Amino acid sequence: MIEVKPNPKMLVHQGTYGEYGGAYIPPVLEKQLQQLSDFFDKQADTDEFKTEFVQLLKNYVGRPSALFYAKNLSEYVGSKIYLKREDLNHTGSHKINNCIGQILLAKKMGAKEIIAETGAGQHGVATATAAALLGIPCKVFMGAIDVERQALNVRRMHLLGAEVIPTELGSRTLKDAVDAALGYYIENPDSFYLLGSHVGPHPYPKMVGYFQSVIGQEARQQILDFENRLPDSIFASVGGGSNAIGLFSAFLDDTEVEIHGAEGGGDGQYPNTAATLTFGKPTVFQGTKSYCLVDAEGNPIPSKSIAAGLDYPGISPQHAFLKDSNRAKYYPVTDQEAVSAYKLLSKLEGITTAIESAHAVALAIKLLKNKNSLAIVNVSGRGDKDVERDM
Repeated sequence: MIEVKPNPKMLVHQGTYGEYGGAYIPPVLEKQLQQLSDFFDKQADTDEFKTEFVQLLKNYVGRPSALFYAKNLSEYVGSKIYLKREDLNHTGSHKINNCIGQILLAKKMGAKEIIAETGAGQHGVATATAAALLGIPCKVFMGAIDVERQALNVRRMHLLGAEVIPTELGSRTLKDAVDAALGYYIENPDSFYLLGSHVGPHPYPKMVGYFQSVIGQEARQQILDFENRLPDSIFASVGGGSNAIGLFSAFLDDTEVEIHGAEGGGDGQYPNTAATLTFGKPTVFQGTKSYCLVDAEGNPIPSKSIAAGLDYPGISPQHAFLKDSNRAKYYPVTDQEAVSAYKLLSKLEGITTAIESAHAVALAIKLLKNKNSLAIVNVSGRGDKDVERDM
């Protein structure tokens, strides 16, 4: 039995990754975020909290998630490919790992209300699920465009008892949902903001990375059990960056393992409309310093991607550091490439993945063609939410 546990290496106490990270926040939030950081550090070090978290991951989420040898896809590509099946988790994605961890913190801190943001809806569903489990009211902010293109997940959130609040701000996508949630948090600092990705001000990247590191810990042990060696390469899609950092974290010290991130490349008409790490610049954005898509004056601009979860102009500060240090490589994957991989994986393996995860599958197909190598691709979510879309 694989031991389910977060990776203690992901406890980044100072909240920075090289020159990136930190907390660029209004004074009204300084006390709340410092209290959250201190409380998290204390709880993450206690046997009681770790035991409760691990038990919920096992008995409620259904971990460990499978590492599946995709034989048909492997034969098609010409390399041996394993899929880390986060789509098999309760609620259908990796998001539940972080939500369970943060909701436990919220409960222990006496939170009376949970707020969250979501793009593809998977984090919203996971947050609403965790809030229902522990009996805490929940508000989920979502861009109006994403409310339309992810209607199934909106209905799921309503069923779970959450209030979904559409925002008409800006481009009406994930960036604007984060802005709306942060604005509400500033006005209601007694709420618990359950941020879903590896972005935002310290301590959120630290916490999210810690709770998601279970993905990589499991995958590392599973591939050793199956193949008696580490993979030659690993792949994950990168929007904000949580599913990718969850997988990457366990392999960062294994320099023989190549790390690849697939960014939403939109329609391929670069630059400035997609692929933050490829075409963005270091910028302070939504509470942290990282890469961001900006205009000529350095102002953040909307991104464009078929995948709502990748439709975000910012990026995790740790991914920014991994890019600059050349420990990981990041590539734009176009909407059409992702759609082709989405359909191909469904036909070859009977696995309909989220369109976000399909970007990682597409990148693996491209880079592993006839390489006869061993790889892991993170399937971060299932594709039910995308089936009815015109693709």
